[in-house]
Amino acid sequence: MTFAPQGRTPSRLPFALPPLGIGTAPLGGLFEEVTEQDAAATLRAAARAGVRYFDTAPRYGHGQAEERLGRLLEPAGITDPVISTKTGWLLRPRADGSGTDVVTDWTERGIRASLESSLERLGRSSVDILYLHDADDYADEVRATAYEAVRRLRDEGLVRAIGFGMNHSAPLAAYVAAYEVDVVLIAGRFSLLDHDAMGTLLPLCAERGTAVVVGGVFNTGLLADPSDGAMFHYRPVPAVALARARRCQELCAEYDVPLPAAAVQFPFLHPAVTSVVLGCRSAAEVTANAAAARLPVPAELWARLAAEGFVPEELLGAAG
Repeated sequence: MTFAPQGRTPSRLPFALPPLGIGTAPLGGLFEEVTEQDAAATLRAAARAGVRYFDTAPRYGHGQAEERLGRLLEPAGITDPVISTKTGWLLRPRADGSGTDVVTDWTERGIRASLESSLERLGRSSVDILYLHDADDYADEVRATAYEAVRRLRDEGLVRAIGFGMNHSAPLAAYVAAYEVDVVLIAGRFSLLDHDAMGTLLPLCAERGTAVVVGGVFNTGLLADPSDGAMFHYRPVPAVALARARRCQELCAEYDVPLPAAAVQFPFLHPAVTSVVLGCRSAAEVTANAAAARLPVPAELWARLAAEGFVPEELLGAAG
């Protein structure tokens, strides 16, 4: 199989989304701080690797990730990026001037204010995708104000496509069923260790023409390096998940395929998946992930992985 094979399901997106993107939560300091120098080196490595899709959000470092993209993309040599950001949460300055708090605001005024602040930090007049961020428990607010607010922003040309981004498949599928959704971002629920998105979300997206971006393919690092200290779904890895990851790594090694290569390419076995975004905090990670995306993965390995439950059997026809 080659990375992002042909045969994708047609989508509602009005533009081609690059198959490989960088998630910028690490540039906002997720888990550990990233220096300005390392952030700049990360984006220069993305330019060298031909990566031009960047996913960000106001909540990533309280605006730091967006600010860094705004400052550093052009000096890195990336002049035509595809950018997605998120809304539904506002950065509110504290009264004592000590920083900002993150608060939900699903009103049209709040949605618009969030996007305007993002555009200012990014130094742009528009973005390509605007996701309603972690709207799992806000269905009433989405129905009352938020969906229509982002739809109007799309109609005005401030964003080119709209969707939802979250870590849980069921509420995401409910939104796809209820609204005209251009694209969704599902994190951590479509990987070699977690097939939850296969149940309803991915078939529904294929039916509706909703493009799917997959994040969290390493499940918070476990499938990048299944070591004792790894994280899984943002928590210390349970013994069962660690054993499964190590077995997956053993099978990949039989075919001289590093585990991260199989993890990065796995989502593209489903034809609704348009792109994968990978969190990167250094130039080395960008280079390694881009190489993992390009490395050939033989159909025989996908079959072995399917035989032990790492790949749904119904996806095997896409491999090869």
